[in-house]
Amino acid sequence: MKLNLLRRWSVCGKNHKGQVLVTLLMFVLVAMTVITAVITTVIANTRSTSTIQQGTNIYYAAEAGVENALVRLLRDPNYTGETMQVDGSTAVITVTGTTTKIIMVEGQQNNLVRKIQVTVSYTDNQMTITNWQEIP
Repeated sequence: MKLNLLRRWSVCGKNHKGQVLVTLLMFVLVAMTVITAVITTVIANTRSTSTIQQGTNIYYAAEAGVENALVRLLRDPNYTGETMQVDGSTAVITVTGTTTKIIMVEGQQNNLVRKIQVTVSYTDNQMTITNWQEIP
């Protein structure tokens, strides 16, 4: 009878080969899930950073448009605006008003737009900037 019990224990110990395969497959599944999550996060962060960088470039293009408009207004008080290219972005400049001029510049690239509005008083060939703000 003792011999029979020993035989059963030894038989149970020899059939663990399938468990190693199942364990390996579980580790591979967990690793693939973690790798997929990391890659998805990296791609999302890259796109977000690219959009932020584009937004910054567009803002700088709009500021360049405002500065261009200020110089043009100093030279010609009847200046009404233009469209200019700045490093791949477009700055659309619009100037309205008579003694108090409102300069509106829209920086554009792809689907992103940033707007800057500047209010300027222009009397006796002297220009005074009274307001400079980004419009949402």
